[in-house]
Amino acid sequence: MELALKVGVLVLIALVGLGKADEAPKVEVYSRTQAVEGEENTLNCFVSGFHPPKIDITLLKNGEPMSNVNYADMSFNSKWHFQRLVYAPFTPKKGDVYVCKVAHSTFTEPQSFRWDADF
Repeated sequence: MELALKVGVLVLIALVGLGKADEAPKVEVYSRTQAVEGEENTLNCFVSGFHPPKIDITLLKNGEPMSNVNYADMSFNSKWHFQRLVYAPFTPKKGDVYVCKVAHSTFTEPQSFRWDADF
């Protein structure tokens, strides 16, 4: 019984250790459908491949936090790298600047990822 407990503890330590490598997030900012100026759409910020799971993701319009932002549940892959989708309805107009701001321990400061309008 004591040997089984020791083996169990070693397995647990090994499993926890697998996810300890810090990985910087990969960020994609895109609209749900092709953007048309003045037509409602959804702005998506998909953040993936990061560890540890603590992360702050903010959608900004012209430097101000957007309203009606939704946060999908965080999920992870077999390597314990996490991913999360953050999205909000928006109506793109020329001159407006949309940014996904991401703060993570692998960054020395929060990073901004700009949405490029395709119109």
